[in-house]
Amino acid sequence: MRRVTRNFLLAMGIIVVLLLALGALPSYLRTGDPYYMTATPVGEVGNGTANATGSGGLATPGGTATAATATAANGSVVAADLSERRYPYTTAALANATADSAGQSEPYYRGPVGVKGAFTHSPFDEYDSLVQQYDAAVDGDGVRVQQDGTVYRLAVTQTP
Repeated sequence: MRRVTRNFLLAMGIIVVLLLALGALPSYLRTGDPYYMTATPVGEVGNGTANATGSGGLATPGGTATAATATAANGSVVAADLSERRYPYTTAALANATADSAGQSEPYYRGPVGVKGAFTHSPFDEYDSLVQQYDAAVDGDGVRVQQDGTVYRLAVTQTP
């Protein structure tokens, strides 16, 4: 093998290893206080906490509502609307929540100088996605989600 070819292949190998490390390392960066996706039960579907239009708590993308008539994004069919792969923090918070107590996801730590946010998935990404898809379900700084007949308020918090 010629010397130029060998050096080129070594350089390409080093670049590939560095790119793989750049993709894996930011998830290990931890600074500051942790953030959690928290699911707090706020009521049951059908008792006035869901929408008044009778759609079973399903917010339509692009719809609007006031705080009194805020609808819930349909989270009861996790595979269809809230997939575990796309919303890991949200589904973990909903899985840990009961009708009587709040549930939370595993902690998420922001990285130094915003490097981690560009390379990793965060609860902030999930919250923003839910707000964009179901703007009628927005309730202040949270989003209402219905799962198994219970309406939960999802919000990103720093307190466990």
